[in-house]
Amino acid sequence: MQSKFKALSLSYKNAPVEIRELVSLDEGAVRSLLGKLKEFFSLTDTLILSTCNRTEIYYSHELDLSTEIIKLVGLEKGLVDTISYLEYFDLFPNDKDAIEHLFRVAMGLEAQVIGDMQIANQVKRAYQAAADMEMAGPFLHRLMHTIFFTNKKVVQETAFRDGAASVSYAAVELIEELTSNTHQPRVLLIGLGEIGEDVAKNLAYLKDARIVISNRTYTKAEVLAAEYGFEAIPFEDCFEAMKYSDVIISSVMKSQPFITKGLVSNFEIKSYKLFVDLSVPRSIDTALEDIPGVLLYNVDNIRSKASETLSKRTAAIPLVEAIIEESIREFYDWKKEMMVSPTINKLKNSLEQIRKEELERYLKNTSDNQFEIIDKITKSMMQKILKVPVVQLRAACKRDQAEEMIDIINDLFDLEKQEEKKQE
Repeated sequence: MQSKFKALSLSYKNAPVEIRELVSLDEGAVRSLLGKLKEFFSLTDTLILSTCNRTEIYYSHELDLSTEIIKLVGLEKGLVDTISYLEYFDLFPNDKDAIEHLFRVAMGLEAQVIGDMQIANQVKRAYQAAADMEMAGPFLHRLMHTIFFTNKKVVQETAFRDGAASVSYAAVELIEELTSNTHQPRVLLIGLGEIGEDVAKNLAYLKDARIVISNRTYTKAEVLAAEYGFEAIPFEDCFEAMKYSDVIISSVMKSQPFITKGLVSNFEIKSYKLFVDLSVPRSIDTALEDIPGVLLYNVDNIRSKASETLSKRTAAIPLVEAIIEESIREFYDWKKEMMVSPTINKLKNSLEQIRKEELERYLKNTSDNQFEIIDKITKSMMQKILKVPVVQLRAACKRDQAEEMIDIINDLFDLEKQEEKKQE
């Protein structure tokens, strides 16, 4: 059974964004790499998770394939001297550490914004890719479903996933809250710096909203718009677009207000206009609040909301870790059971083969009724004989002595020889 589960992880903790960008894998690259790992190393139970903050490969193999896998990532990305990137990876060479790390990542404990709600869906997509490529065996299937169940338990029993803990996500959550009664709200995002780009990615979760983005470098807006299904407009057209927008998000670096009271006073505001200022220094004139129908939030309002959420999430960490510990313990109980199952099956098959051979040898001339009675008796005897070694095997699992007991039973009943005899 799987005891050689391993992982390698490159994340924001050790690698700057320029390195993370180099090794980041899109959906096509993930599937291509899974195919190579399957072809070159006959891997099963393999999971590749790649987000803006991390690229991780989980796999099961007798050998440590970290160097080979990093070379394949380099091959996939067209990089040279990929072995030099090894220093940016954390390696988890045994199953206990790899499994625990995957649990922590999937729950959001290792996220840049602790409790990140997006990571659960990203892990599900990684699992789906592995399943589609037939690279998820019983071990990985059970592990992933245990993780999904644990995630559900964390959501239901803790405050770890409550609210928004990043400024960008908190801004989008605020917009969703304030536009809940507006049919297909029109949202305009101006400026695609670090925060603006992060906001754009989170805006993709506003299901019914019509998103327009604008940036001084128009090509960047075009690329993002194509990726998320938004509309991109030239920067010089954003003032005209403000007139028709329900929500205007400004993430523009400017020493003076970019959106002024004089500009907005000329707009016809039928119900409301929500302005969200994510710039430092501020890019929206605070005097906008004097205009009827205008709602204005700045980065401090939103950061305060995010900080409050973050403190609640941090307080919930010990409870989350306790839930994870319990889930891992239950998973290991299953894993141990699976370790002894092949031996139990071999023993059952071996005894059943002996039983059938003896029945065939001595009961050739018996009546059907007699055969049925003797068949029933011998089956019952076999079950009683099996009971003791099966109980002992399962007890050995709990003592972490399963391998020794498996060897004893294999030798005692000569199971390997019986298996070979059966296959001849």
